Amino acid sequence: MTTPGLRARKKQRMYETVSEIAIRLFLEKGYDAVSVAEIAAAADISKPTLFRYFPAKEDLVFHRIADHEDEAARVVREGQGTPLESLRRNFLDGIEQGDPITGVSDHPAVRAFYDLLYGTPTLVARLHIHLERSEEALAVALGGDLDARLAAGQIVAVRRILAQENWRRIGAGEPVTEVRAVALRDAKRAFDLLEAALPRYS
Repeated sequence: MTTPGLRARKKQRMYETVSEIAIRLFLEKGYDAVSVAEIAAAADISKPTLFRYFPAKEDLVFHRIADHEDEAARVVREGQGTPLESLRRNFLDGIEQGDPITGVSDHPAVRAFYDLLYGTPTLVARLHIHLERSEEALAVALGGDLDARLAAGQIVAVRRILAQENWRRIGAGEPVTEVRAVALRDAKRAFDLLEAALPRYS
């Protein structure tokens, strides 16, 4: 595996720094109350420079979870066993480890970020694009035909619904240990249903 060069590392640091500054401001003041100009000033860069890195304001938020966009596809490509076996194992491991993407996390910073994400209509709309891209990448990993696209849609929907239910329960004040136990049970049942419905990928 090649090590990124100095220029690539500096560019990545810029992405991360500006994104974190923006998210901090959004959490403090609200997404709609913070302008791109304010973010650029806080990051000590010009607006044109900011837009070269982040063409849209929503990109500043989604940079934090950009690596999750092709996670399901990567799991299928790199996994041992069938696609659904690999995806099941990955999701259950995520629940056990408290991966925020599964909704099983009560860390205050994680809660604040996802409350921002789910509580801002503009970001919710962008989340649908994020999920569509995840679905497209997974469909390619599954073979790219119509069956693969139909399967990818079902798989992405199941992962999303499970995560949102876990997130809802923790937001309602249930202890994370109790949510984790229920989440594991629900995820196993959901993947059982997927495997019964999608024998080609089981």
